[in-house]
Amino acid sequence: MFKKVGLIALSTGIVLSGAGLSNVVAASKDASANGKQNSNKPVENVIYMIPDGFGANTAANYRIFKGEDAVWDQHIKGMFTTYSANKDITDSAAAGTAMAAGVKTNNGVIGMDLEGNKVKTILEASEEAGKSSGLVATSTITHATPASFAAHVESRNNETEIARQYIQESGVDVILGGGKNNFLPVSEGGKQAELNLIEEAQEKEFEFVETREQLENVEEVNVEKGEKLLGLFAGEALAPEFDRDETEEPSLAEMTETAIDALSQDKDGFFLVVEGSQIDWGGEDNDAGYAMHDTKAFEEAVLEAIEFAEQDGNTLVVVAGDHETGGMSVGSATSSNANADILKNVTATGEFMAVQLNEDRSNIKEIILVYTGIELTEKEAATVQQADDAKSAINKVLSERAGIGWTRYGHTAAPVPVFAFGPQSDKFVGFHDNTYLPKIISKAMKLK
Repeated sequence: MFKKVGLIALSTGIVLSGAGLSNVVAASKDASANGKQNSNKPVENVIYMIPDGFGANTAANYRIFKGEDAVWDQHIKGMFTTYSANKDITDSAAAGTAMAAGVKTNNGVIGMDLEGNKVKTILEASEEAGKSSGLVATSTITHATPASFAAHVESRNNETEIARQYIQESGVDVILGGGKNNFLPVSEGGKQAELNLIEEAQEKEFEFVETREQLENVEEVNVEKGEKLLGLFAGEALAPEFDRDETEEPSLAEMTETAIDALSQDKDGFFLVVEGSQIDWGGEDNDAGYAMHDTKAFEEAVLEAIEFAEQDGNTLVVVAGDHETGGMSVGSATSSNANADILKNVTATGEFMAVQLNEDRSNIKEIILVYTGIELTEKEAATVQQADDAKSAINKVLSERAGIGWTRYGHTAAPVPVFAFGPQSDKFVGFHDNTYLPKIISKAMKLK
């Protein structure tokens, strides 16, 4: 028990003591007592939740942002490395392939090994065992991470081919996210040369929805009877969480709940992948508010998964980022304190705020106050006014206010934490390589 609590302290940079330590120990004891945390019973269902770009310090800053432990904190199990076959710093394609198939490949490659051979993924192995499957993401659903579980291409950029494979070749039953343009022909404003994959999907028993209201009103999809669901809610990626038009786009939690409801109809079980795609994009922009608010949206989806797993008793929930992004720190070069909680009032990305500036940026104080509730100092305002890139300057000023530092605009090679809840979740305890994760899951599910 104390080894796990110690790992929480190491992976987040925050040492729990006193009441905080007692709460974590008590929560862990409760989880073990109900038989769902570390039992060795066979796993029927897996919900593989991937917060793209989420590292240990993302977890620490999010805890400060939230003001209390996140749902995953009491389920910390270990850490894992993320390097690809040809780079110490992976991209999402190589990392996704490792997490899906247990094979190292080069950056940019999806579902193929170094010789160009297709590799079987844990999702495909689940389908071969008679289970249903699903993909959910806030990016285009054909983006690198979800694609790594159900497609095989030499370049992650070939999203139209990934879409074709989803509909024409894969056995995925539920597909929810953005990227409608990758399924439509050029003649209808899409990117396919001629194919209309939405029409093809409907011919293959997929019910198609493209708004939040349609998703809410969809009649129960029974995958046991061969029914399927395709939801594409934007031409490209979905909006960042605090820009989301609730009349058009469902939340990640709502998509997750719908996917679980549909897939759980299969008496043989299911395998579901859920990606919180845009935590990564916040990190790439060094936009702390963006990263924290999309982490919040991801946590709400994790809550849906754990609630189902608690009721079901045969479901394993695994939460693991594919890599860390931005080199986020807890405490910045100009602040020794961590103040991520001030980001709660942020309502827009740095990019959006930059677009609202007038030509000489003289309205910078007004814009920042409206969208963040923060009053800039004269020095901070001048920093943005004089910067070559207003977006980057805004993000830097707000990050420094929050006590968050960054080392780069992109991925890093830092190891990331893995959290797990449900039967056989203790198998994730320790320090692993990312290729080991699907092997643990495969054994837990007793797949070939």
